[in-house]
Amino acid sequence: MGLIKLFTGIFGNSFALIADSIESFSDVISSVILYIGLKVSIKERDENHPYGHGKAEPIASIILTFLLFAAAMFIIIQSIHNILTPHKAPAPFTLILLGAIIFIKEILFRFVSKAGETHQSSAMKAEAWHHRSDALSSLAAFFGITIAIIGGEGYESADDWAALAASALVIYNAWSIMKSAMNELMDIAPDPSIAEQVKDIARKSAGSSAA
Repeated sequence: MGLIKLFTGIFGNSFALIADSIESFSDVISSVILYIGLKVSIKERDENHPYGHGKAEPIASIILTFLLFAAAMFIIIQSIHNILTPHKAPAPFTLILLGAIIFIKEILFRFVSKAGETHQSSAMKAEAWHHRSDALSSLAAFFGITIAIIGGEGYESADDWAALAASALVIYNAWSIMKSAMNELMDIAPDPSIAEQVKDIARKSAGSSAA
């Protein structure tokens, strides 16, 4: 999919679509990192890791965020360059591809997000939001290209502004994922309501044993 976006962006004169392809290529790398993280996390505890390897998941999530930050920085730099450089408006056929991508990525987000909730996997949740950020960046590109095409002369840079907006979404998602992963690595205290639920269960269990 990344290659399709890339070539469509090149021949359709859309940097927003090219930027979207960069984000898609990072999806492939992130999937590999996710797989490695999950494989390591399910390993049995050993002499060097008496508490198991569960921390491999949030570590994988943090690696994903660095990929997202790097992709966003490249998109920002190139978008600003394109805004300052006159160029042609994107081709209308690019909208067809973007519509299909938005639909597919949103389905993938819902599927992986549900799996992450079921298995309580931070890495899978991070991967889900990677799909969502891809869908959002494609949506931003869709609107940018539409404005550039309808607006005509003088609106060509709308495509590049869309890419710039997409990078902001990528940064936001990357920060959210990193914050969650860091909390898990630092063993942050659970929400007080959860602690109370655990105490209630413990009290009930103690009462049942006494009876």
